[in-house]
Amino acid sequence: MEGSPKWEDLKQMDVQSLNREALTDIRDVRIDPDLGKEERIADFIMQIKNPYLFRCGNLVVQSVFADTDVTLTDRLKQYFKTM
Repeated sequence: MEGSPKWEDLKQMDVQSLNREALTDIRDVRIDPDLGKEERIADFIMQIKNPYLFRCGNLVVQSVFADTDVTLTDRLKQYFKTM
């Protein structure tokens, strides 16, 4: 899509300088479970606009991912073993 931000631009947004009200509230995102996997992903991205930076109520959420082969499941297992 011409004129749309690139993924790298979305990742690099400065949380301190943005208008929090302009962010999508994830509580308003609705995904149709009857859609296929790829369609659900596309629908989520279309609704959330920036999967790296969004709101949950008054809380601004910024997602950051490490460039690694370790999965979230692996990290959670490791975390819970330390408890």
